[in-house]
Amino acid sequence: MLHSVLRHPVRLARHRLSCLPLLAALLLPLASASAQSLPPPVVGALRVAHIPQQNTGVLVIDTEGSKRVLVSNNIAQPFNPASVMKLVTTDAALEMLGPTFTWKTQVYIDGTLSAGVLNGDLILKGGGDPKLVLENFWLLLRQLRARGIQDIRGNLVLDRSYFAPASYDPSQFDGDPQKPYNAGPDALLLNYRTQAFRFEPDAASGTVSVSMDPPMAGFSITPPRLSQEPCGDWQGKLMLNNDASGASFGGTYSADCGARVWYVHPYRMSNVQYVGASFAQMWADLGGRFNGRVLDGQVTPSARMMVEVQSPPLPEVIRDINKYSNNVMARQVLLTLGAEMTGQPGDPVNAARAVRGWLSDKGIDTNGLAIENGAGLSRIERVTPGLLANVLLQAWRSPLMPEFVSSLPLVGYDGTMRRRLKSQGVAGQAHIKTGTLNDVRSIAGYVQAASGKTYVVVFLINHAAAPNGQKAQDALLQWVYENG
Repeated sequence: MLHSVLRHPVRLARHRLSCLPLLAALLLPLASASAQSLPPPVVGALRVAHIPQQNTGVLVIDTEGSKRVLVSNNIAQPFNPASVMKLVTTDAALEMLGPTFTWKTQVYIDGTLSAGVLNGDLILKGGGDPKLVLENFWLLLRQLRARGIQDIRGNLVLDRSYFAPASYDPSQFDGDPQKPYNAGPDALLLNYRTQAFRFEPDAASGTVSVSMDPPMAGFSITPPRLSQEPCGDWQGKLMLNNDASGASFGGTYSADCGARVWYVHPYRMSNVQYVGASFAQMWADLGGRFNGRVLDGQVTPSARMMVEVQSPPLPEVIRDINKYSNNVMARQVLLTLGAEMTGQPGDPVNAARAVRGWLSDKGIDTNGLAIENGAGLSRIERVTPGLLANVLLQAWRSPLMPEFVSSLPLVGYDGTMRRRLKSQGVAGQAHIKTGTLNDVRSIAGYVQAASGKTYVVVFLINHAAAPNGQKAQDALLQWVYENG
């Protein structure tokens, strides 16, 4: 099985890998990929889906030295890759930042601390951690309590300067700003900036109980009315009105729905308000006191650090990004590349420049590449099948290959591929990243054929009928497994 490669020893990379002599022999010149027609099962599936072949970019190539091309179609044409763009972002991060890289969140005090009372400000400095979840934030605050801080008689200052200030419109992409995938990046991103509403109908009392994570100080919840109608579109029936002061459910919740959870992006609440309200509630739950304001700011020269917590290492983070296609985490990683590689606050421009430089250093042609946020949740991001294949080829020969490959969904088993091809021979034999937009369907990754050879597979579809293209992509994966 392909995932058996994950058991092999790994030689840790230096801060930036240098393997140009190897790559010179490894990379695929676009001109060398002579046209190989699409396999008959793929052609048939595309015909049924009413997707012209000119709207597809396909490349299948042997990972070994021969670089034998099995299939090639439009490999130099730029396509919108959707979430397959995350492969470029995460592989660049793994090599440029290194496999031991972690993000740091720090807490400073600016004032005097005596007998549990802080006469001054508490400063939270964000380091761009993509996985500052509630459990880790609670541990950070617990450490502060252990350091003797109980009563904060000053303000809570949020230092978010690791990323450049930017305006972000969560409705710009698809007009649905409360979807969790539309949350924007932030140097102090807590809990992916989402709210989880849990609904529990109680038929005996005729009411609905609503709880929320994270709990927030000063945030009120007005529950919906209990109904006996079919569950149906239960989220639409709730009629949510959500802002910084609270959530009001003006509609109904059906008893037929049972217990359910709804994840929401509170787009009418600023990140300062979100972190501040979460902090105030958790701090009170830990027995602390705080009555100050929550402000944007920076660590002052007179401040001293009290606590630092670190994220999980980068390979664990990219595993969450690629297996579950987490958009805001991918945005965080791209901006981190900008900050770490340029020494400036991370922004999309310097981050894209860093990725282009990394590709160019490897001899990979960046023509046709357009990077907006590194997550693929974009109408303007573009990549060629040839570029994607070359990224995957060099990743396969990298000392960090096990970390990268294991971050991709295993076909038929987990992530976004867990329900696909479960009964086919390729199940368990391929690690494949998926990408989905209204007019985009994409796959890219690795297939270990029945012959024992491993192939890079890229299949991008840009067409109005792209949602019907999954069968063609699945047909290609099975065909490579059987014929490679």
